Amino acid sequence: MITQDTVLVQLIRLIERIPSPPPQRPRRRGRPIFYSEKLFLKALVIMIVRRLHKVGELLAVLEEPTPEMRIVRELLREKGRFPARRTFERRLQVLPETLPEQIGCLGRHLVGLLQPWEKTGRAVALDSTLLKAKGGVWHKKDKEAGRVPHTSIDTEAGWTKSGWHGWVYGWKLHLAITVAEMWIPLAARLAPAEVADNKMAPALIEELPDEARFVLGDTHYDAEDVREECERTGRFLVTSKRGPYPHTDAGVEVRRIFHKLRSLANENFNEHFKAIFDAHEQVPTKGLINTARFALGAVFVYQLALLYRHQRGLDINRGLKPFLRAA
Repeated sequence: MITQDTVLVQLIRLIERIPSPPPQRPRRRGRPIFYSEKLFLKALVIMIVRRLHKVGELLAVLEEPTPEMRIVRELLREKGRFPARRTFERRLQVLPETLPEQIGCLGRHLVGLLQPWEKTGRAVALDSTLLKAKGGVWHKKDKEAGRVPHTSIDTEAGWTKSGWHGWVYGWKLHLAITVAEMWIPLAARLAPAEVADNKMAPALIEELPDEARFVLGDTHYDAEDVREECERTGRFLVTSKRGPYPHTDAGVEVRRIFHKLRSLANENFNEHFKAIFDAHEQVPTKGLINTARFALGAVFVYQLALLYRHQRGLDINRGLKPFLRAA
């Protein structure tokens, strides 16, 4: 008999107390929404923590007659009703549309609670990390011919070339991370791998907390649209410069320091994140919507775990992997 809530149940309960972003737009005409967005955030946390990537898998687990699942089912009820399978399918299908705003909202909340820049400069690192597509790869000659040689290929993914990994077929998870002793994801977006980093950066910058003053990036972010968004929001953009090395301009030493800080934050967080959510190999989902739900959902769960551990006085950066594996 369970006498204390499991970690999974406590994480689900925590969702009821986190802030929510303002509604994106007025609702279209039609049947009124009965279930809240937070109910499906709870369902998403279950899917990410228990590694369930289809609605059918989620519902099968929820039907198990265990004490924990009885509590979970009650937490997924609103106004005495439990969502039908079709409702879960429909709402989890559109959830990735609002996850970036929810991640940004919770990121700003975490900055207010954890004060990551109390002893450091208020800097944020922009970066993208590659996620390999599930199944086979869609070679350029086949794509141009409109030919899909194997059903395992995810035709919504894309190609990019990495200096470290070479050519990769898949996705990019675009992130903004605090440059501090603790790595807090503040904003996140997912796109096919061929989408340029600077095209996704303005949406990340828009979600940053007001306290963030320096935006650090590599040469991919040395672009006009990124500079304009930083100027509009009153921030300073610091990027690596193009051209042959060594650079000899007046700002080179400052950029070298910022580059080291940015690299430490990005590389540590990316490795930490991928190890926790098994993202070093192929993603477990196909299609933009499902993969965005997985990747952005994992960022949201990471944020939720930081909040949980802060509230209990636990170490913020260490122990997250066994903590979530045991949930």
